[in-house]
Amino acid sequence: MSTANMQLDRQGRLLHFLTVEGLSRRHLTEILDTAESLRGVAERRVKKLPTLHGKTVVNLFFEASTRTRTTFELAAKRLSADVLTLNIAHSSTVKGESLLDTLQNIEAMQCDMFVVRHQQSGAAEFVARHVKPHIAVLNAGDGRHAHPTQAMLDVFTIRRHKPDFSVLQVAIVGDILHSRVARSLIRALNILGAADIRVIAPRTLLPAQVETLGVRVFHDLRRGLQDVDVVVMLRLQKERMEGALLPTEQEFFQRYGLTEERLELAKPDAIVMHPGPINRGVEIDSRVADGPRSVILEQVTNGIAVRMAIMSITLGNHARPTGENS
Repeated sequence: MSTANMQLDRQGRLLHFLTVEGLSRRHLTEILDTAESLRGVAERRVKKLPTLHGKTVVNLFFEASTRTRTTFELAAKRLSADVLTLNIAHSSTVKGESLLDTLQNIEAMQCDMFVVRHQQSGAAEFVARHVKPHIAVLNAGDGRHAHPTQAMLDVFTIRRHKPDFSVLQVAIVGDILHSRVARSLIRALNILGAADIRVIAPRTLLPAQVETLGVRVFHDLRRGLQDVDVVVMLRLQKERMEGALLPTEQEFFQRYGLTEERLELAKPDAIVMHPGPINRGVEIDSRVADGPRSVILEQVTNGIAVRMAIMSITLGNHARPTGENS
């Protein structure tokens, strides 16, 4: 069974969220619409809903990420779930325990959801194939493969500013080769019917046959930014790079860094995005990152609502274990 198929039950409902690949526009729109309805929770005096009361969410972060981990924790807590974040650096996996052993031990604690971030591609799928049927699994980033919740918060942010995807022109700039964010975002934009998706990068930072993802390729930043509605800047994935793919960070900024002058090539109402963390002066100038067209902090805020939506949808589609009381 493919990763896409194992995410869905026989009625086509979302049980896990491992990748946007293979999902329909209906699935993505359900997440976006649910997130829209949940966005106002943060503005309430009591920032909680009873949706996941009595449920236990376990964050399994084998790879560090303050922003993603924190927003998943907040999302679960705002839905009234109990949250356990496993400190992998001090867990039994360091002592030689296998990932499967770790899963089985945590399962024995009667949890309901695993949020998995791992440096190996396919780790979230591995977890989903081995957990008990009532447990939902969310992929919080696996190797170079996928980061589906980031893609959903990105398209959610875009939709709030540019609701008509059929005329949308998006430029994704930087380290496409190592970016699971770029892969997931490109797939989500294609599913939602974006008119024009461009990737802008040096040849050494592009995957082979990248055009097959449904994008147009540009090596010149100025040409690629012409008249776009959205500019998505990617962090240089230095921890995932193998070999000398770039001469220097300074040279990269000179050729591909987003400055106020270069942003003028986009449409006047174009928005600027970045999944974070930002390398200021490497992929983006501070005046752009902090400027009026930047929605970078809005992405972080939206990430909570989107992850709340995905948690509520997936756990809502899971049957209770046999013998569990109502």
